[in-house]
Amino acid sequence: MSTTSSSPGAASPSSPNTRVRRLAERARYDEETVHAILDEAYVAHVGIVVDGLPVVIPYACARVGDELVVHGSTRAGTLSAIANGAPVCATVTLLDGLVFARSAFHSSMNYRSVVVHGAARIVDDPAEKVRCLDALVDHLMPGRRAHLRDATEGELEATQVVAIRLDAVSAKVRTGGPNEPHDDQLANVWGGVVPLAIRAGKPQADAITASDAIVPQVAGY
Repeated sequence: MSTTSSSPGAASPSSPNTRVRRLAERARYDEETVHAILDEAYVAHVGIVVDGLPVVIPYACARVGDELVVHGSTRAGTLSAIANGAPVCATVTLLDGLVFARSAFHSSMNYRSVVVHGAARIVDDPAEKVRCLDALVDHLMPGRRAHLRDATEGELEATQVVAIRLDAVSAKVRTGGPNEPHDDQLANVWGGVVPLAIRAGKPQADAITASDAIVPQVAGY
């Protein structure tokens, strides 16, 4: 099996909380790897304890500089709780393949993941808020912001933007085929990797879109 090790370029964990202990050879702590994974992700799952209970919510996300940015309604109580200064944990996972070993125990997945620990902040400066929302739009739909009208004052007031600094962060990566004992390596049982990827389908215009309107360009289509 070929698995990505923790070097070269793995750097070091920024704090004990970010050190990967299980299968540490797959750990990455360098900015280049972390940023590349976040820049490919569409969804971050953000966890926090609210009223004594753990809550994990998925949010559309984008990396803006050295922060992970998510957004939602100002009426969303959980998002407000995330931004109240309490510790949060955000994760993203890119699933790259199913790894078929010749036993259930040694079967696995190929993936790239990032875990971010820290305290979130509400982005309340109007200009910064617009920049973050524009970055989110163009991350999810490249080049789309240029074709859209500006957000109204009411829309901005109804939208809460939250940012988490990428200070305490780690990545974990698995690549390659099955890692199994020699006795399991039977040629008559299929082993290997089934690649997985998010792929955009053909854009489907709604009923009012003109035939000459610019079609969105999304990776994978």
